[in-house]
Amino acid sequence: MSLLKNTHRFYGSSSSAVTAQSWIYAKVFKGEPTQQNFRLEREDLPALADGDFLARADYISVDPYMRPYMMAYPEGTPMIGGQVATVLDSKNAGFPVGSAIFGQFGWRTHTVCNPAKLKTDRPYVLPDFGSLPTSLGLGVLGMPGNTAYFGLSELCAPKEGETVVVSGAAGAVGSHVGQIGKIKGCRVVGIAGSDAKCAWLKELGFDEVINYKTANVYGELKKAAPKGIDCYFDNVGGPISEAVIKQMNVYGRIAVCGTISNYNTAIEKVTDPLRQMVFKQLRMEGFLVWRWNNRWMEGIEANLRWIRDGKLQWQETVTEGFEQVPQAFMDMLKGGNTGKAVVKV
Repeated sequence: MSLLKNTHRFYGSSSSAVTAQSWIYAKVFKGEPTQQNFRLEREDLPALADGDFLARADYISVDPYMRPYMMAYPEGTPMIGGQVATVLDSKNAGFPVGSAIFGQFGWRTHTVCNPAKLKTDRPYVLPDFGSLPTSLGLGVLGMPGNTAYFGLSELCAPKEGETVVVSGAAGAVGSHVGQIGKIKGCRVVGIAGSDAKCAWLKELGFDEVINYKTANVYGELKKAAPKGIDCYFDNVGGPISEAVIKQMNVYGRIAVCGTISNYNTAIEKVTDPLRQMVFKQLRMEGFLVWRWNNRWMEGIEANLRWIRDGKLQWQETVTEGFEQVPQAFMDMLKGGNTGKAVVKV
């Protein structure tokens, strides 16, 4: 039984009687995170005031962006991140007891929140997923799904018959991007880090896949994308992106979602891409998915329709237990997940 369930059973649902547990950023990251970077703390929660609700975490997300983002925070800061939670008690009509919600509450078991006091990152009640698990609110029907949906559609705008290349293709975002590319009638090439991951991508409908750990990416891309590359969805940066950009077609579009290749290590030297940018007249744009906050439900609803129509598949790597959140995070950064990495609290 998880720590959260023990806490909840002992204290009940009144916020004045709940002790929350949270993971703290205890030591600045240097290289790959270790257990010494995290500390578990307990916190007695206040009674609810008007406008507040009490939420219990059901699933906690671990994502690559947390590694560079936390570098901007001082030691002793609670770890950031999203979670799917259940409302246990409420003095807010918009968040009734029993509702499943998404909130940027971080790595913690219980949270008291008043959305009106938040300028950004306001929680929301999840749409009806039907028989689908609520954990998808952290993945294909949440931030990663919207990252894929808006990043590819708005920045790359792939056209039928074009070639789309996706790096980090077996992750929560990359696997989704590739499937959207196929929905839009494109040839899709994925780059991932194991034969098992590449086999899964083929099952999803990717036309070609490349295991960057065992293959020459530049040479394999020549064969996988014989007509060149029109759209590149970049999750990794570094030498892989160098190999892709060199094979972009004129007027190619690049959406830069992440640079996970250098989150834990020093940045590798690569050829300056500006020559390619100029002579091929490429468009390259980095983005954070929050720019589409005003269209958030549009992305979730589109992805939900595709799932129900059988056009979009998903996979999760689920770790059990709140005490395992740091380990799940470290495993994810090393490529230990296929699809979305979540922790079931």
